[in-house]
Amino acid sequence: DRILQALPAPLADGALAALRAGQSLQDAVRSVHAAGFWDGAQMRALREDVGRHNALDKLAGALAGQGIDAAAGALVLTSRLSVDLVQKAAMIGARVLIAPSAPTALAVAEAQAAGLALIARGPDGPTLYTETEAE
Repeated sequence: DRILQALPAPLADGALAALRAGQSLQDAVRSVHAAGFWDGAQMRALREDVGRHNALDKLAGALAGQGIDAAAGALVLTSRLSVDLVQKAAMIGARVLIAPSAPTALAVAEAQAAGLALIARGPDGPTLYTETEAE
């Protein structure tokens, strides 16, 4: 899997920086979440909403509308990783999910079961929490 060839820290740092750079609504109101699709080089789609679930739902619609395969890159979120967001990412067809906040134990278990690479904050920086066949 091309996107997982990078180490977790540089991959997460680049993706999260690109997500933050594209958050125009956050710049204006300072109170929204974002979900984006990172292809390893650029943020190809980004959606914002006051609700973290809504931001991911909007991104799913944008990817479908643009014919972008979620498995061809990484989903990047501004929010904490709970099990429901992991489940949505898996349903969208994502293989990689990146966030700046540590995941819940249930989210890690669900991501592992779904074959989803989960990269999020760990004790020493961005950490790969799950093992996937792509590694």
